Amino acid sequence: MTTLLIAEHDNASLKDATNKALTAAAELGAEVHVLVAGENAKGAAEAAAKLKGVTKVLLADGASYAHDLAEPLAALIVALAPNYDAFVAPATSRAKNVMPRVAALLDVMQVPEITKVIAPDTFERPIYAGNAIQTVKSKDAKKVITVRTSTFAATQAGDAAAPIENAASATDPGLSSFVGEEVAKSDRPELTSAKIIVSGGRAMQSRENFAKYIEPLADKLGAGVGASRAAVDAGYAPNDWQVGQTGKVVAPELYVAIGISGAIQHLAGMKDSKVIVAINKDEDAPIFQVADYGLVADLYQAVPELTEALARLGK
Repeated sequence: MTTLLIAEHDNASLKDATNKALTAAAELGAEVHVLVAGENAKGAAEAAAKLKGVTKVLLADGASYAHDLAEPLAALIVALAPNYDAFVAPATSRAKNVMPRVAALLDVMQVPEITKVIAPDTFERPIYAGNAIQTVKSKDAKKVITVRTSTFAATQAGDAAAPIENAASATDPGLSSFVGEEVAKSDRPELTSAKIIVSGGRAMQSRENFAKYIEPLADKLGAGVGASRAAVDAGYAPNDWQVGQTGKVVAPELYVAIGISGAIQHLAGMKDSKVIVAINKDEDAPIFQVADYGLVADLYQAVPELTEALARLGK
């Protein structure tokens, strides 16, 4: 059994989600090849070749793969399909766009967001916003899998680099074209790879309060900034900050929830965090049921005091 891992990267380097998805791919008990598709992506391919357990890297370098368009990438994966028994990708926005197309073109069922590999054909995945764990056994000859990376450790570099081969480009279906993009730039770590996350909820009341209370605390901790869906929908925070069932699923070492009540959809995205700290003036807020440390207080008083205390400690 040979598995093809679809790498998440920025052309120059791999993203942490790839290293974690590789851990799951290796647990299938198969030889693992990595597909790096992009434009001028040799740097990412070289990084993939150094990962432990990777036996080959396929580099598909071309303009059609430059902007993560789902159709040409899905066509490429399907063109490579005869040589592979399983296709694995981290459950990122990119993979959620690509992998269902791959499954449809191969006429198989997708197994999304697995959290555990029991056997090469049997997996665990959360359902009902993470309140139940489903065991899935796939009878398809080819498995199409996405991995919830928050539950897998990252694979580190090995002793020797795997060979890099050029993959022949597949015919572009021509169903989509790149028009433009607006990329938010930040010095803070990405939510999915951040070790500390500070999140704000609807109680923040405005975008200005996010900037005044949440962001200074995050900067003191070297943390990523998150938000509940309610805060995002209200316009207090951008979409890429959203944590939860319909946002990003994270599992940092420390998650600080400020002014977040703890709706089940939000908990589904962060309850695997190692340590959860909640600040809320409502002592009956559901967030306190999953929090390791809870502070019942007015966030507009408690958060500045916490930020000042960290400043005194030299953070």
